[in-house]
Amino acid sequence: MNIDKLVFRVAGVMIMTGVVLAFIHHIGWLALPAFVGLNMFQASFTGFCPMASIAKRFGVEQGSAF
Repeated sequence: MNIDKLVFRVAGVMIMTGVVLAFIHHIGWLALPAFVGLNMFQASFTGFCPMASIAKRFGVEQGSAF
């Protein structure tokens, strides 16, 4: 698995977790998918992704985007 796939998988899990928790527990959990979405949006412009930086430190294979 490379960094690109890992970033998208982690983002997808976090978004779905936030939506499910908002539905089941409290609407405030929608802040989690909003944060993930904003982070993905800024990464598309700057090329900086905190998750990709963490994955690089753990030795995950480089991808084409990050």
